[in-house]
Amino acid sequence: MPVKYISYFPDTVQGQAILNNFVRTRRLLKYVDNDNVYERLSRGLPFYEVEKIETIGDNTQNLIIRGECISACAWLKDNNIKVDLVYIDPPFASGADYAKKVFIRQNPKVAAAIKKAEEEIEVEELRSFEEKMYGDIWNKEAYLNWMYENLLSIKSVMSDTASIFVHIDWHIGHYVKILLDEVFGESFFRNEIIWAYRRWTAKSTTFQNSHDLIYWFSKDEKYIWNQQYEPYADEGAHFTEEDENGIYRWQYLNGEKYKLYKGKGIRMKDWWDDIPYVNSMADERLDYATQKPEALLERIIKTSSNEEMIVADFFGGSGVTAKVSHDLKRSFIHVDVGVNSIQTTRDRLFAAGSSFSILDIKDGVHLFRNPVQTMDKLAKMIPGLTVNKGGLSKFWFGAINKSKEGIFPVYIPNLLDHTQKVFDIPIANHLVNQELPDLEDVKKVIVYFIDIDNRSEIEEFLKDQNNTEIEIELRDLKQVLDDVVVEDEVQYQVSENAGQYEIEITRFISDNLIQKINQYNQKGILQPLTENGNSDDENENNNGEENGVPLENGNGNSENSNAEAKTKKKKFTPIEISDDGLELIEYVSLDCTNTEGIWKSDREIKIDKLGYVIDDGKKTKKFWDAKIACTRKPLRMKIRNIAGDEMITNV
Repeated sequence: MPVKYISYFPDTVQGQAILNNFVRTRRLLKYVDNDNVYERLSRGLPFYEVEKIETIGDNTQNLIIRGECISACAWLKDNNIKVDLVYIDPPFASGADYAKKVFIRQNPKVAAAIKKAEEEIEVEELRSFEEKMYGDIWNKEAYLNWMYENLLSIKSVMSDTASIFVHIDWHIGHYVKILLDEVFGESFFRNEIIWAYRRWTAKSTTFQNSHDLIYWFSKDEKYIWNQQYEPYADEGAHFTEEDENGIYRWQYLNGEKYKLYKGKGIRMKDWWDDIPYVNSMADERLDYATQKPEALLERIIKTSSNEEMIVADFFGGSGVTAKVSHDLKRSFIHVDVGVNSIQTTRDRLFAAGSSFSILDIKDGVHLFRNPVQTMDKLAKMIPGLTVNKGGLSKFWFGAINKSKEGIFPVYIPNLLDHTQKVFDIPIANHLVNQELPDLEDVKKVIVYFIDIDNRSEIEEFLKDQNNTEIEIELRDLKQVLDDVVVEDEVQYQVSENAGQYEIEITRFISDNLIQKINQYNQKGILQPLTENGNSDDENENNNGEENGVPLENGNGNSENSNAEAKTKKKKFTPIEISDDGLELIEYVSLDCTNTEGIWKSDREIKIDKLGYVIDDGKKTKKFWDAKIACTRKPLRMKIRNIAGDEMITNV
């Protein structure tokens, strides 16, 4: 459970609902479970224990934090850390699932692969499968309540001159604009920025969706503003030319050359159509769902911050905000709930030569790599559980059927929704006063929790308020979640020669990955595939997007291309893994400093999707030979598999 609760704003007094500071909130947020939102906000930000996982370099202001937005803000607030600029790219309430493409690496033991070290490998040749990262599936009410709490949390850690840029799209954008008006004040609304881009799209009976919205608010009247410029357009008789005094706008008129004016360019407008989406083949593309281009963040960061200021992204994704902040000599705070985001950002910043610390907030998120995957697995992990049992409300995850005792409805908190993480009085009240009275012929219900807010108080509340004969059994979900991740196994040999230590990995076993690959193979065998490796259904639903990211339209022939792809079939080729399993390894790191506690990466290699080695952050054209060497004696070894699971073993 949380260690303590921290007020959102310092002027909140005991017993005063924080929402009373905002005059229109009760009219604005009349949604399902709205009273629960008031209670949570009045109670404050939940503060959890934090563990430092790893340090790189000596800049302790730069932070990568695994945890949810509200938990991270509680930690920042408790440590008196203020941020000067916030950019967030939260879920868009689009109803879409987002997946990471997982690539099988080249096996270093296969001689043919090493022989091809000097050849370019086509991406289409690589074997891969997709792993769901998170589901952007919300009802409007739940999404807006969730977003409201996040915005209040973020505002509480913003400096007086800070700005926030909220990146959203047409699904929910105008509702979020109303929330921003409420939280930050209409008078502090600075711009609605349109980011327009080109993309392939399937045939549609509506106009093509080809822009996102970015809402810019400042916290106060004084805020950082650095004018940005776009180049003068070279059209007709007008052109630009640079002389010893700077860049000038010129014009030819009646054969004469006239100097019009000097300047840095045209002042930037709120319509940005000069920044394309990250193309799937671009150098900065990381095969990360919803990744945004560095140029977009560069413009925002230059506009609303100065060097040495702190830039924060509380839905950090692929780490583009942190990377660009580093490049522009700003400090950064990257927050995300997913371990893949933390790993992607960590590797990206390490390669860029950045210094930072990685923190893990013990708010329940650390118990699973990915909440979507865990929710999918829970039904199989609880004996006898039937998911979505007919006759039960959506409150119940499912039910356990006992032949002699009937059904036991089961409540499991949605791991994608932070409001369900702590089993508290609001949830308990909903259980006993709304859910239990509607159950017929039920003797017992089972309630799982991740955290519980004062268990003895909750149990007393349930006993007093339960007017039915139904027994309520509380169970700790952490005991189940501990069984979710079956740790990978590794076999290796250590040798030492003239002060050089070398570890050769001889075998790697990942039951989790093998299960996923088997599921992929079974699905592929049952479902005919098109030439590009996707099923017809997947092509139909793709809408010209890759991993949920619109692709830049290069030739305008997308409809014909998609139709042609559907007509070309090829036999499904299952993914086969060698006995040594080395192609399932993505990253190896050696700690020659610590035997326990904070990880110190004294030597590391990463294998990219083409099989090439990234050696201590530097890209090479060498294939991995299953070895890693160090001039110091390794004490621990960390191995990350291609899906992001990490294991640590003492050497």
